[in-house]
Formats: sequence, structure tokens, C-alpha cells
Amino acid sequence: MTGIVFDRTHRYVLGLGCERGTSEGEVNELARTALAAAGIDRAELAAIATIDTRINEAAIVAVTRDLGAPLLFFAAARLEEETPRLKNPSAIVFARVGCHGVAESAALAVVGSHAELIVPKIKSRRATAAIACALLQKD
Repeated sequence: MTGIVFDRTHRYVLGLGCERGTSEGEVNELARTALAAAGIDRAELAAIATIDTRINEAAIVAVTRDLGAPLLFFAAARLEEETPRLKNPSAIVFARVGCHGVAESAALAVVGSHAELIVPKIKSRRATAAIACALLQKD
């Protein structure tokens, strides 16, 4: 469990991936492009997530601080469990990091089984982003 609580105000998770040393500007622009594609504001983010090998990646840490949501990290093995739900699995990513996707997998992993991928992976030159939405039960 991630400990993230989803409600009608905070039900989206931004998944991010990037090559080491990617600029903060590139990751920030891609994150904002993903939010715009989903039609959501940064205040609606419940969390941001990525692979644990990016725990000290300056661009991801900076963008997370700017967006104001908690940052969660997952091991490649946990992200690999999400492969059947990915829209864009990649053999190249698997060869590099041990899972078939980072951005989509991380976003889905935070939400769990009640997730819908509303922005499948989008890419810049050195980064990826995706957004998952928690499907809330009706009151």
C-alpha cells in the first residue's frame, strides 16, 4: 500500500521517467503537458511516482517540489507487475531498467487495481510522463 488517500479533489497520479541528467526544464514541460492533456490542475494530483533508481534525480525532485505532491518510488520488479495494464510497453525500457515502462507503471502502481490510465505515456527527448486516475466508488 502506498498510503495515498484518493478523493474527489485528489484522484490523479503523475508517473514520470527520465534518463539520468535530464534537465529540470524538460521534465517540467513534459509534466505540464501531461496535466494539460488530462485537463487537470496540479492541485488535483494525489501523488507523483517513478522508479526507485531515480530517487536522487534532480529534475524529478525539483518538478515534484514545484507541483506540490508527494513523490513515491517503486522497484522495477513492482513496476513490471503493471505490464499487462500498460498502453505502451517497451522492450528497450525493460532492457535498461528491468520493467516494461516507468511512467505508466508508476502511476498505475500508486492507484492500484481501481486505476484508469487517462494519459498514456507521452515522451520528450529524454523523459516520459503518464497520468492515472483513481476510479472512485459512488457514494
